[in-house]
Amino acid sequence: MLILVTGATGKVGRRFITGLLDEPRFSRARIRALCHNRVLEETDRIDVVKGSIADSAVVAAAMQGVTHVLHLATCKETPDNVIDVTVKGLFWLLETFRLSPTARQFILIGGDAGIGHFFYRHDGPVTEKTPHRAYPGCYALSKVLEEVMLEQFAIQYGINSCCLRAPWIMEKDDFKFTLSFGDDVFGGPDWKSLVPPADAARYARDGTVPLLRDADGQPLKRNFVHVDDLVSATMAAIDNPRAVGQLFNIAMDRPVDYGEVAAYLARTRGLGSVDISSEYHSNWMDNSKAKFLLDWRPVYDLEKLIDSAWEYRRSGEEPRIVWYPG
Repeated sequence: MLILVTGATGKVGRRFITGLLDEPRFSRARIRALCHNRVLEETDRIDVVKGSIADSAVVAAAMQGVTHVLHLATCKETPDNVIDVTVKGLFWLLETFRLSPTARQFILIGGDAGIGHFFYRHDGPVTEKTPHRAYPGCYALSKVLEEVMLEQFAIQYGINSCCLRAPWIMEKDDFKFTLSFGDDVFGGPDWKSLVPPADAARYARDGTVPLLRDADGQPLKRNFVHVDDLVSATMAAIDNPRAVGQLFNIAMDRPVDYGEVAAYLARTRGLGSVDISSEYHSNWMDNSKAKFLLDWRPVYDLEKLIDSAWEYRRSGEEPRIVWYPG
């Protein structure tokens, strides 16, 4: 088994590679990391190809002898690059995959930006049958295009494909900093821009957290997943006959409720909260299909997500990677 991982140096890529190499089931598996900017250290089980997936020659070289592809490489709100990576890059990967004599499975990590997450009102749980609806911007559009392209290649050529659709992916102390009123906020909304500057400074100093309310005035419910749960779902999908041609929502069992977050942090850490109104909509990703077909269960619930984030301590040289949610 030789698994090509695009976006191998990112949050999910690094954790997947570590997890797979430590898993006895995959003791004979090898990794080929396709790296663009940062690179991984090569070992007896990891080799590296450097270049862009938008370059067909790079993709052809990277795909030599590959049995599985895990496609993680993506662009955020970068219009100059998004089509090259999302459309051209994924096309070259899929085209090379379908013609390869060794290729067995193509796994795409999608995102809930493709169904609009909290930008649109959903009448019920978000399932795998919920129609695509990109919110404004090129990133959400790119997530729609990825899923549709993968689906169509499976229809056109019968390739063995699977898409795992993830909401906002958390690790380490990410969740703590999604709630920061300081300049160190992780992702969005940018809370300090929603309150007067003096209040933002005080909230940041005191550790006050936002209690985000939806368009109906209720505490917003928003979907998250911990990187460890996403990695376990990915490994459950590898060579799983029940994953062939399937799309799975991979999320926590319940969405994060900002009211429950505020209450738990007040009870366990004595932190205050402040109401923030919004026009966003609560939503709930239904992960029951992944539970049923992949026999997968998320480990992280709300309390574990909060506790692990507040208890994590970064080393002095460990950088925080800015990441756009969705």
